[in-house]
Amino acid sequence: MRIAVTGGAGFIGSAFARHMMARGDVEALAVFDALTYAANPHNLDSIMDDSRFSFIKGDIRKRKDVDALMRDFRPDIIVNFAAESHVDRSIENPSLFIETNVEGTGVLMDGCLEYGIRRFHQVSTDEVYGDTDASSGARFTESSPLFPSSPYSASKAAADLLCLSYRRTYGLPATISRCTNNFGEGQHPEKLIPKAIALALEDKPIPIYGDGSNIREWISADDHSAAIEMILRHGVDGRIYNIGTGLELSNLELVRMILSLLGKDESLIAFTEDRKGHDRRYALDSSRLRDELGISFGKEETEARLERTILALSCKTSPTSL
Repeated sequence: MRIAVTGGAGFIGSAFARHMMARGDVEALAVFDALTYAANPHNLDSIMDDSRFSFIKGDIRKRKDVDALMRDFRPDIIVNFAAESHVDRSIENPSLFIETNVEGTGVLMDGCLEYGIRRFHQVSTDEVYGDTDASSGARFTESSPLFPSSPYSASKAAADLLCLSYRRTYGLPATISRCTNNFGEGQHPEKLIPKAIALALEDKPIPIYGDGSNIREWISADDHSAAIEMILRHGVDGRIYNIGTGLELSNLELVRMILSLLGKDESLIAFTEDRKGHDRRYALDSSRLRDELGISFGKEETEARLERTILALSCKTSPTSL
């Protein structure tokens, strides 16, 4: 199995690359990344010296870069993590998200068709469904309508639809996964968990949008990677798979957890003006993943893993200028 991981120097992409390099049947793995602000090549340090691993700098928006990847590395499988993913940045500059997340995905799939790639996997997000009312207890299934709220989630929804259209029109073998919020080591410092930890350690105010009641479902990047592996190995061509754990926390609950674990006072919490179009709750029904592929992740186990991650990150976080 020869795998190309686009966007593989990012937080989740690098976790997947490390995960797959531990598999004995992976003949070769290439990370293809443009090394934008969200990338961190050090996330790949543990596999950099493996003879099966290679790093290729390139941009999925540029056909010449994609052609070089296909021609020189000759992958069997493309797993596309490459994306602009910061919601606040998408509100400030939506055109960049359209270029990378939609047009870039199209360029990548054109390359897959030309070079006869055996499988294209699109890594998506639960945000494409929009939000749901916490009081209803409803969870999104893979057949739920798409109702994105931000330019980021709209660009990811567009990429998903483009992927499905390439499969139907051109016969491109493809699968899609939609995952909940990820946590783990190596996450970009703009994200809520590492940002809250860094600020708490310096006894600085931790900003929370609105009243902090917005709810997210959480999963470790390692479990997310394991789920994608199962989809690549056993997933049905053309299928979408939700990846979740059932662990739901409001942003306020999450920050309170961080403060409690770090022995900090809740007076550090600072409520700010809410984000434009802020979704209230994300929650996934992951029964297809469990029933078809035999993989699921427990709520209690995930919560314990989240707590361990917070403590581990607090020991590695240096003073910042946040």
